[in-house]
Amino acid sequence: MIPLPRSPLFEALRPRQWTKNAFVFAGLLFGGQLFERAAVLRSLLAFAIFCAAASAVYLANDVADRDQDALHPMKRARPIASGRLGTRPAIATAVVAALAAVVGSAALSRPLLWIVLAYLLSSLLYTAGLKRVHVLDVMIVAAGFVLRAAAGAAALPVEISPWLLCCTFLLALYLAIAKRRAELSLLGEEAEQHRPALARYTVPLLDGWLVALTGATIVSYALYTQSQRTVEHFGTTDLLYTLPFVVYALFRYHELVVRRGAGGDPGNVLARDPGLLLALAGWAATAAVIIYRR
Repeated sequence: MIPLPRSPLFEALRPRQWTKNAFVFAGLLFGGQLFERAAVLRSLLAFAIFCAAASAVYLANDVADRDQDALHPMKRARPIASGRLGTRPAIATAVVAALAAVVGSAALSRPLLWIVLAYLLSSLLYTAGLKRVHVLDVMIVAAGFVLRAAAGAAALPVEISPWLLCCTFLLALYLAIAKRRAELSLLGEEAEQHRPALARYTVPLLDGWLVALTGATIVSYALYTQSQRTVEHFGTTDLLYTLPFVVYALFRYHELVVRRGAGGDPGNVLARDPGLLLALAGWAATAAVIIYRR
């Protein structure tokens, strides 16, 4: 793995979290434009725009939460919470990153501009207080991933199936709730001090939600593969053959969350588990073959 620069400012941008913006490429893959140079370039630009927007949000959130993060066993090492990065340069960089995302999206696509603005506004409201409202806090996080997928479609532009957006929301909600569960397990009785919304959650409650979301995500994805719109667009019902990879990945992730207390950082869980990596690679390869074999 290529080491990333270790400056506090670059670290505060959370480049390792940019993998979440891969949802932007959903429109490229499922829009059937994976091998079109212009479409790939526009998707890469949309990805860069969302990386800038996300980093602006991370900086603003870390500034707002610096006192609570300083008491957290893991977050206290973050640049702002540890004092390695001052709040003024962090805020200035956040403003520049947000403006870059807005200007870039406006130049690329007007619909993309509105999506980026919606993402920044919802993230600002989340940081300002909605993150303290249980249930709503995880729903806003999940909605951010739907906006990423919609942004990728708007940048090309292509239409994206409502069932695919529904599946994206359910999967993102699952990951957000798994993260809350990991925080409860790690922090115990001190959880409320670090994140007020955790006072309304319990591990059994979140486990029940995770089970429900696992089933809902699988069903919504299966319905997407067989919906009339999908079948007409790709000219086949064979996307159903990607479902086993989705089932395995969700079951495997659920096992890691419940039995091993993982889920705090989905990116790290994915990177460290060969089974999940193989499932993701198998799903992507199978979907690509089915979509582009014509």
